[in-house]
Amino acid sequence: MRAPLQILAFPFIKEGEKYYYALFKRKDMDVWQAIAGGGEDNETPVEAMKREIYEEASIDKNSQYIRLSSIATIPAVNIRGTIWDDIIVIPEIAFGVEVMAKELKISDEHTEYLWLSFDEAMDKLKYDSNKCALWELDYRLKNNLTNIKNNIQNIEKYYSSN
Repeated sequence: MRAPLQILAFPFIKEGEKYYYALFKRKDMDVWQAIAGGGEDNETPVEAMKREIYEEASIDKNSQYIRLSSIATIPAVNIRGTIWDDIIVIPEIAFGVEVMAKELKISDEHTEYLWLSFDEAMDKLKYDSNKCALWELDYRLKNNLTNIKNNIQNIEKYYSSN
């Protein structure tokens, strides 16, 4: 059963001093985006991300990942085949996933994928949530800020006190 959460995962690779990001062209919508998909049953966001990266791009579930602070909400009605009477929007939780090789085997959900620089990827992305998550990932990687546990805790603390 579809869980009311969405994940977003950007595969990335470092070559020399440069980072490249994989984008995927969706077959059903003709748009470029990160790997995206929903949680199933009682999956945590991390479990959903690991399953989705494997299903959509054959990326090893044990790959190193970065849980980003970027969290968007998307309308629940945009999720095909799901109806929740009391849930209007669902969270879209973002990740970066490090890969060791550019060769990916994509699922039939996509027609193609590209490895792009940050600027090239930003130009291709349609959705603001994808752009925000990619910006954060790129910034964190280039500034060696990959441990975000304190950042997430500080954000949660701020919102719980206001």
